[in-house]
Amino acid sequence: MYLTARILTFVAVALLAACAVPAERSSLGSADITAALLLDASPLAAGAALPEVTREDLLTVTPEMSAFLDGYTSPEQKEGFRLKRLLYAIMGEGTFELVYDDITRTAAETFRDQRGNCLSFTNMFVAMARHVGLDASYQEVEVPAEWSLSGQAFLLSQHVNVFLQLSHDETRIVDFNILDFNTAYGRRVIADERARAHYYNNIGVEHMLNGDTALALANFREGIREDPTFAPAWTNLGILHRREGYPAHAEAAYLQALEADRFNLVALSNLGSLYEHEGMEERAAEYRARVATHRNKNPYFRFYTASEAFVSGDYQAAIGHLKYAIRKRDDEPRFYSLLSLSYLMSGDQAAARRWMEKAEAVAGQSADPAADPQKYHHKLEWLMSQGRD
Repeated sequence: MYLTARILTFVAVALLAACAVPAERSSLGSADITAALLLDASPLAAGAALPEVTREDLLTVTPEMSAFLDGYTSPEQKEGFRLKRLLYAIMGEGTFELVYDDITRTAAETFRDQRGNCLSFTNMFVAMARHVGLDASYQEVEVPAEWSLSGQAFLLSQHVNVFLQLSHDETRIVDFNILDFNTAYGRRVIADERARAHYYNNIGVEHMLNGDTALALANFREGIREDPTFAPAWTNLGILHRREGYPAHAEAAYLQALEADRFNLVALSNLGSLYEHEGMEERAAEYRARVATHRNKNPYFRFYTASEAFVSGDYQAAIGHLKYAIRKRDDEPRFYSLLSLSYLMSGDQAAARRWMEKAEAVAGQSADPAADPQKYHHKLEWLMSQGRD
């Protein structure tokens, strides 16, 4: 089963490293546009009251859900077994039969429709887990940015899964996007309020893409009220204002996003794009320079740059990029594998074998189900056969 709750955005910027950056400042006259004005007096509302957004209880367990759970779990079961039964109830073949779609739903709506995106299923699982007495929380996962081979864009992902705290200090993670999950990714347990911010932000994006500006604005506002530090909602609020022709309000929203998260790459990218569109080349150039300075510090960007160098035949450049990437992140077997092939193409078979052995070892130590050591072992066997009579 492959499920995803992520909003995917292509932007021409790279992940910024944690270092000092210039203080953000208004350049489009937005200094007087406060957070309160953005939320409560936006020109997008045209002076009218925004549609009411029902404050959803994401985790309501309906009588039908309770009856369903009673068929699989009971309070007498040990905690670990209860979790196994819950997983089987939801994900077992021929049981619940979840179907993925792009709509964000509450726990009750997801159960009723048996459809939703990954956040929908996460809502349902957290609700059900808590109902059967398990300590379940939402968890944000820092899925790394992925660059296109041109180096001009990357795929930004936001992902939420389930963290379970069991007795005896045991923990479990339930992720409905298991093909992309890697235990090496940074992650943190979040409060229910921030999960609701994710929910309303998703709903806001759905309305924005459907052209319903008022409902989009109302949902972004609700998400920010749940968690004022949730930068994605501020950024999307900026995108909404820019789409509707209010560049100063867009700038103000992006700056609010950076106040919440000064390294928010989508907000930084959108500010640079906004300034370029408004003819403010000097300010746009500042952002391009910041991106150029910091993007090479990201190991995944360096991996994709190395891939590009490898394809073009510049193996020494690929080796340099990959060694930097490995110094920054030494648990990615892909980095070692490409380094091995780069050495092979450079004529150094001994180094190629040594680095492929390392790729196999790292894959064997990884908890990532996609890191198959056999894949690298087969490559190693092929390398070992090279040069034999």
